[in-house]
Amino acid sequence: MTEEMSIIGSEAYNAAKEILDAAGIEEGGIFVVGCSTSEVAGAGIGTFSSPELAEVVFGSIYQATEEAGVYLAAQCCEHLNRALILEKKAAVRYGYEIVNVIPQPKAGGAFATAAYKTFEEPVAVEHIRAGAGMDIGDTLIGMHLKDVAVPVRIRTKEIGDAHVVCARTRPKLIGGARAVYGPDGENTTEHERG
Repeated sequence: MTEEMSIIGSEAYNAAKEILDAAGIEEGGIFVVGCSTSEVAGAGIGTFSSPELAEVVFGSIYQATEEAGVYLAAQCCEHLNRALILEKKAAVRYGYEIVNVIPQPKAGGAFATAAYKTFEEPVAVEHIRAGAGMDIGDTLIGMHLKDVAVPVRIRTKEIGDAHVVCARTRPKLIGGARAVYGPDGENTTEHERG
């Protein structure tokens, strides 16, 4: 592995570790990542798909998710309608409908292709509700996050040349003026106040 690839791998691991620590996803939760290897390499999105670079970035992020005990969902590119690749046991656990497609570097993206090659039992699904995510190269992961996404600023601002944006989610705050909320929207044991 070249020194540049090693640096990119470290950046990817550090970024994933930072957002996973900040998000506090419970064990068995889902972390979604969209990644343009073209952007990581300094090219325009969709113009320089790199399987080698994808393997480094994916492998580094996958290591961080394995350490955190969460499932990694790899978002495909627009050519597969931003479907996701994840482990079959995650799809079954969350009741996601499995669809039939195998990503390729130019139809799905190199990152999703690396996920498909690495996962124990990879499947594709069209929609998920992830607790947190990371967008590498402005790939637009928001459609796969739970309803209330909260931006998270991390120290790692780029992976290679790609811009990194992260988010976690929180439960919706409902009920109006009389409602009582816990920290960050968590349930509270207080009963209705009169």
